[in-house]
Amino acid sequence: MKLPASLLCAAAAVALSFSAHAQSAKPDLAKGAAVFGQVCVACHAADGNSTTPANPKLAHQHPEYLIKQLHEFKSGKRDNAVMKGMVAALSEDDMRNIAFWLADQKPTTGAATDKDLVRTGERIYRGGIPDRQIAACAGCHGPRGSGIPAQYPRLSGQHAEYTSTQLNAFRAGTRGNNAQMLGVAAKMNDMEIKAVSDYIAGLR
Repeated sequence: MKLPASLLCAAAAVALSFSAHAQSAKPDLAKGAAVFGQVCVACHAADGNSTTPANPKLAHQHPEYLIKQLHEFKSGKRDNAVMKGMVAALSEDDMRNIAFWLADQKPTTGAATDKDLVRTGERIYRGGIPDRQIAACAGCHGPRGSGIPAQYPRLSGQHAEYTSTQLNAFRAGTRGNNAQMLGVAAKMNDMEIKAVSDYIAGLR
């Protein structure tokens, strides 16, 4: 059964109107702060600058990246039992409000701690390992770890333990929500992962 052209046009107009509204709707930072304080603060600290090395710093992260991760925790595409439970009750607006509130928070700096590995970490981050076709981290995450909005996360100052855990998860295939990172981490050994994670902690 064919729908009349006028009906199709009307439906298309409604869809376009809804899409435009969704894109133009401003996040509510006050609501974001409130929901973050209820759901996220215990692990990620009051301003998103986690002081626990196993939990990531989220302050000043690109909001689009955070929204994507929250969706993927909720759907199970990014498998983490704790986070899946945390995001289960979050609405689309909650995710958006939290992400944009976090993006507005001032990040704290970190520091590399392993002086014996820092040169190796810098070499991998800035130049990759060409003979093993391991791409430079800076190509996607920027020379200072600022990332590329909506595509690649900000890394500078991130806890080395958290970064190392994620690289190991990509290498093992237990985190599978980014094909590029699966390919990169699969070729890295333990020392290289440790070195680049430590170097990233000191980026600013």
